[in-house]
Amino acid sequence: MAGNTNGNTDYDVIIIGGGPGGYVAAIRAGQLGLKAACVEADKLGGVCLNIGCIPTKALLSSALLVNELKDAGGHGISFDGFTADLGPAQKRSRKVASRLSNGVSFLLKKNGVDHVEGYGRLLGGGAVEVEKDGERRRITAGDIIIATGSRPRSLPFLRIDEERIWSSTGALFQDEAPQSLVVVGAGAVGMEFADIYNAYGTKVTVIEALDRVLPLEDKDSSRTVAQAFKRRKMDIYTRARVKNTEARDDGVTISFTDRRGKAHTLDVDYVLSAVGRIPNTEDIGLEAAGVKLTEHGDFIAIDEAARTNVPGIWAVGDCAGNQLLAHKGMHEGVVAAEHIAGAGHHTVDYANVPNCTYCHPEVASVGLTEEQAREKGLDIEVGKFPWAGNGRALAAGDSTGFVKVIRDKRYSEVVGAHIVGPHATELIAEFVVARHLESTVEEIDRAMHPHPTLSEAVAEGALGALGRALHI
Repeated sequence: MAGNTNGNTDYDVIIIGGGPGGYVAAIRAGQLGLKAACVEADKLGGVCLNIGCIPTKALLSSALLVNELKDAGGHGISFDGFTADLGPAQKRSRKVASRLSNGVSFLLKKNGVDHVEGYGRLLGGGAVEVEKDGERRRITAGDIIIATGSRPRSLPFLRIDEERIWSSTGALFQDEAPQSLVVVGAGAVGMEFADIYNAYGTKVTVIEALDRVLPLEDKDSSRTVAQAFKRRKMDIYTRARVKNTEARDDGVTISFTDRRGKAHTLDVDYVLSAVGRIPNTEDIGLEAAGVKLTEHGDFIAIDEAARTNVPGIWAVGDCAGNQLLAHKGMHEGVVAAEHIAGAGHHTVDYANVPNCTYCHPEVASVGLTEEQAREKGLDIEVGKFPWAGNGRALAAGDSTGFVKVIRDKRYSEVVGAHIVGPHATELIAEFVVARHLESTVEEIDRAMHPHPTLSEAVAEGALGALGRALHI
């Protein structure tokens, strides 16, 4: 055991938080024979399953179908009086989320994990206080994993009230698409909701403080998505600054300046604030336990195995910083549980975490952008294969975007991969595995890809990084 387990504790490990990082850590601990408890004050599954990843992807699936039906004539499908109603799609998304949340409860029971309902706080010395309905009790363990997640950031000039100024949560629970919506923040969350509401007929305006949408992605990816959104009649302002928002009973007035410094004022029905998230690290007993935060933030400081500075205390998921992504948190949860059980010594490779944005066109990436690779002074070659050269994409009528591969000439390894287009978020996994195995682009090509499939574009992108793509 990694902590201070002894025969006098209630559990081998207590996990505070039942989101993706926490419940996966609990399941893995149970699989390894540890007596585990998962403390959660709200629904199991956390933000991701209940009010984040899963219901949002359900809505995006509905939005994609709506957009495809708008162009159904090319498939010989015609109908009169076409309408798209957000209400049923929203209800469907809640059913999907509820089903998965209930599934987490089943998995905890299956693996012998106790679900302790209540709000958990560290007390120090391997103890956790659980508060529920005004009552408090104390439970102990040799090891404790903190997995308390994060919440939307609210800014002084953009105060979230979930009435007229939404967070992603407010945007998720609407049963009617408004006439107009301003999305502040063009990261993954902002662009996904812009996609959803545009599909259901809302006039969408996107405002981003940095110089492009999806600013963490490769510039080519950002440019392609921006062009696609503009073709769908969305207004996009980058390098823009929001000055003020004034919420009223019947709408919101938002004032901002564009990249040239020109002032704009819009009167819209709602504003969505998608300007990032902050960790839930207050009032969880970090000071009492002596757990340190990162030097320049409120995240819990951990090493590559999810250890904090206090022996026996670990942290995973959004509260521990790095990429605020569910799959990263899940991976950290497994790593922490295995180290606690003495069953593994692997760590988290933070340089090989894939990014995914599920708008249409989809965007996915892993590793360095072209700009980052050049800034590092790497001797690179870039291959870019357009979906217009892929038979499966053309047959499906979805040929916007590309597969872009950046290879290091020294060893011919993939230092970055970027996909915009159909099923990008699925295809990126091939590059994640390739990078994990330190494969060369030649090896990616020599692994035969079936025809006709979208996966062929992965091989073509790899060949492009060698200067010899076959179908362009």
